[in-house]
Amino acid sequence: MSDAPTEPEVLFEVRGTLGIITLNRPRAVNALTHSMVEAMLAQLLEWEADDGVSCVLLTGAGERGLCAGGDIVAIYRDIPEGGSATAAFWRTEYRLNALISNYPKPYVAFMDGLVLGGGVGIAAHGSHRIVTERTRTGMPETTIGFVPDVGGLYLLSRAPGGAGAHAALTSAHLDAADALHLGLADTFVPSTSLAGLAAALETAASAQDVDAAIAQVAQPAPASSLAGQCAWMGKDYAGDSIERILGRLRTRGGPAAEAAETIAAKSPTALKTTLAALRRAAGLPSLEAALDQDYRVGLRMLASHDFLEGIRAQVIDKDRQPRWSPATLDQVGPDMVRDYFEPLGPDEHGGELGLADDVKERA
Repeated sequence: MSDAPTEPEVLFEVRGTLGIITLNRPRAVNALTHSMVEAMLAQLLEWEADDGVSCVLLTGAGERGLCAGGDIVAIYRDIPEGGSATAAFWRTEYRLNALISNYPKPYVAFMDGLVLGGGVGIAAHGSHRIVTERTRTGMPETTIGFVPDVGGLYLLSRAPGGAGAHAALTSAHLDAADALHLGLADTFVPSTSLAGLAAALETAASAQDVDAAIAQVAQPAPASSLAGQCAWMGKDYAGDSIERILGRLRTRGGPAAEAAETIAAKSPTALKTTLAALRRAAGLPSLEAALDQDYRVGLRMLASHDFLEGIRAQVIDKDRQPRWSPATLDQVGPDMVRDYFEPLGPDEHGGELGLADDVKERA
C-alpha cells in the first residue's frame, strides 16, 4: 500500500493579485464535500481581508467540468444514519453561497463543462460568471427526488417568462446561451481563451481591470433556444398547479409536450414542492432568505422516501427506475407540500442564526 499523501480536494494559490480556487476531484467532476466548502469559506474570508488579493477565480481540475454538484453518494450513505452530516454540509455550503453573493472583490467563475446543482451555487452567485461552448449547467434535483437548493430557485424565479420553471421542473442541462438567458451567467468566452483570461486577471487591480480583461475575450453567445420559446413558456408554466401546467404543455404539443413527459417522470413530491419553492422564492427579499428556505425544505427531504430512492435509481443502482412514493401527483396534497416549508424550531440552523437573521444582526 502506498503511503503517498492524498492530493487536496481543493487547491488555493495566489498569482500576482489573483486568488485562484481550483476544485480538485476530477474523477468525480469536482463534486463538493463538506471539507471542500469549509476550506473555500475560510480561504475566501482570508482573501477578503488581504489587500494583496484583488480578484478571485474559481475553476475546476480535469476536462469534464467545473463541478457536478454536491457529493450525493455521501448523502445517500448519510441519510440512513440520520442525515446530520448532510445538514452540517448544507449549513456550511449555504453560508459559502451567501458569502460569494456578497463578496467585496470580483469573483470570477469559469463555468466550463458541467456545472450542476451545488456547482451553480458556488458559481452563479459570483460577480463575473463566464460560460463557454462546453457549458452544460442546470439544477437536476427533481430527477433524484429532491428540490433545487443553493439559491438556484432564487435565480430561476427571476428568469424571464416561464423559463425558470421549465429549467427547475425538467432538470434540463442548459447550454451557455440558455444560462445567459436565465440569468445564471454573464458572459460567453470560448474555452480556448480561458487560460489567457486567467493570466490577464493576475494583474487586475480593480473591478474595472477585471471587466476590461473579460471584454477582451468575450464573444456574442449563440441564440438561446429557451428565449425562442418564451411566448408559450410564459403562458404554459404560469400558476401554482403542476397538473394544470402539464395539461397545458400536453395540449400545446411539440417541444412543450416533450417537456411534459420529462416532468411527469419526476418525483411527484419533488415537483409540487419545487414549484411551491420557486413561487415563494420570487417573493423573498434576499438570497439569504432563499437559502434559509432551502435549508428547511432540504432537511425535510432528507426524511422523505423519494430523495433516497432517487439517488439509488440514478446513481447507486443506475436502473433509472425510481419507485416514487407517493406515486402520483394527486396523492401529494397541499398540506403535504406546506409542511416542507414550516419552521424547524429552535434548532433550525443547528443552533446557529439563519442566514437572513445573521445578515440583519450584522447590519
